[in-house]
Formats: sequence, C-alpha cells, structure tokens
Amino acid sequence: MSLNFACDYMQGCLPSIMDRFVATNMEGTVGYGQDQYSLSAKEKIKEACGCKNGEVEFLVGGTQANQTVIKALLRNYQGVIACESGHVAVHEAGAIETTGHKVITIPGKLGKLEASSVASYMETFFGDETYPHMVQPGMIYISQPTEYGTLYSKKELEALRKVCDTYHLYLYVDGARLAYALGSNDNDVSLKDLAKYTDAFYIGGTKCGTLFGEAVVIPDQNLIPCFFTTIKQGGALLAKGRLTGIQFDEMFTNDLYLKAGRKAVEFSKKITDAFAEHGYEVYMPTYTNQLFINFEDVVLKKFQEKVSTSFWAKTDDTHTLIRLATSWATTEEEVDELITWMKECK
Repeated sequence: MSLNFACDYMQGCLPSIMDRFVATNMEGTVGYGQDQYSLSAKEKIKEACGCKNGEVEFLVGGTQANQTVIKALLRNYQGVIACESGHVAVHEAGAIETTGHKVITIPGKLGKLEASSVASYMETFFGDETYPHMVQPGMIYISQPTEYGTLYSKKELEALRKVCDTYHLYLYVDGARLAYALGSNDNDVSLKDLAKYTDAFYIGGTKCGTLFGEAVVIPDQNLIPCFFTTIKQGGALLAKGRLTGIQFDEMFTNDLYLKAGRKAVEFSKKITDAFAEHGYEVYMPTYTNQLFINFEDVVLKKFQEKVSTSFWAKTDDTHTLIRLATSWATTEEEVDELITWMKECK
C-alpha cells in the first residue's frame, strides 16, 4: 500500500513549523504557555477572530479540548446536544460521559444539526412536566466542517445562535478540520463569524498541519473563570507550552493556516470529479477535504491494494461506503497516482 488517504493526520507537520522547532530548540523559555511564542500566537489568533478581549488556550488534541471545554461550561445536571453522527457521540470513546455529562443525540442531515430540529427537541423537553427528572440540555455541539465534510453556512450558524439564546444554551464548535472549512470556496463562515455567534470554539492544528495541538478560543474571556486552572485540573496543561505556541504562531503568519487548508480542498475536489467521470458512485458533493465513494466490494478490494481508506458504512450486501481524506501534506503526484489507479480498478 503506497498512497495514504485514510485520514488527514498521518504526516508530521508543515516544514516551516519544523524549521522553527529546530531554530528554537535550545532556547530556555518559561512554561505553561506563558512564553513569548505562545503569547504572540494568542494575540495573532485573537486579532484574526476579532476578539481582542477573548481568551485563547492551547491544548494537545481534539478530544481533550472537547472534554475540557464541555466540562467547564456545563453544570453537573446538564448534557450536550449533538448530531447523531457527531464526533463527541461516536468517536471519542465516551470521553464526555466520563465527566458526568450525557451526549444527547438528535438526527441531523449529512452531519449537520438543523436549528428547527433543536428547537423542536427543546420545546418537547420543557413541555414534558417530568423534565426535572431528566438530563437538561445545556449546550449545542457542532463541528465545522462536519464528519461528512459538510459546512454550516453563516445563516445556519445564526439560526442555531437564536435557538441557543431562546433556551439559554451554549453554542460550541469543534474545529478539528477548520482549515479545510476556511479554505473551501463553498464556505461563508469566517473566524470572526465563529467568534461572533459561538460561546467557544477551537482551531484545529493536529489535522491541519501541526504536529499536534488545538487552539481553544473563548470570545468572552470572562465566560469560564479560571479556565487555565480547569485545564490544569484535567491534566491537559502542557509544561513545555511553547511547543504549541510556536506551531500556532507560525500557522497564523502570512495566512499559512488558510493556505494549508485550501490546497487540500482543491485536491479533494479533483479526486471527486475523477471518480464521477469514471462511473463511480459519489455519495455526496465534496465541500472540504473529505470525500465519500460508494464502492462495489470487488472493486474496493483491488483499490485498497494501493490506497488506504477509511470504512464508513455498508450500504448493501455488495457495496461499501468509504471515506478518502486529503490533507495539507497531499501532493499533486499522489493525487494523480490515485486517479490513475482508480481508473485501472474499474
């Protein structure tokens, strides 16, 4: 197997980040994200998000960020609403539930929660006179892009915000693949929009070109008192904080974060178009760096001799839905080789 398209965090990091690691390796800096590189990165992120009075903290991974933020915001009797395919509901091994907060799943459409569905759920919840005996929703969790690579529009984000305001819910956005959303021509939601409409979100690094790390953004710095201490309590505070600071300082220099995402989206769409042109069943349009193909099993077996893929679902007895993902590290040569091999497999 020579072509890695199973996920978007298979390689290390962008070369310029590694260069900065090497250049600063023997420097002695203070710890816990109070070094000059981390402070610089935080200011750059707040500037990009238009929330100069916000708070930015760096955590190591996405599950860790989700668990820490959700635990910090919710009361002990509250849960978080998520789409049934949401990452916190499916692929985080019950990390949210271990903090005592239930993930309340409701149906979505291609990975997206609709504001009307959430409003209907909340109306039904409070319309039940026994609701004090139930886990009370305290937050809406979404991801941008979703697990299907689909995107929330600004209009959809505004609608979710209105539901949150009506029912006193927090709105939290998982941005594990945010660079690919920002780099998509189909996207109309900016970092400033996220800061305007959400209570907290994170800017993903691990899947977008850093070795590791996510930047949690809280537009209102007073929303979570002592968030730094909360991170420490959860074992999520990195002593050598400059390691994340250096990476995000580089990512938010000369629009590197946006550029890394844009290239991956262009490659993803090129691959999708080639599959469609050669008679494969494209499951849905490609908006970001993830694409979904419904393979005949016999064809998939041959395809996987050279290409790594992610299983998504069995669609019937003879077909399997698989996901391919491009990334900041994908090259044009790899894309062309994949397309050539795909043609041979048909």
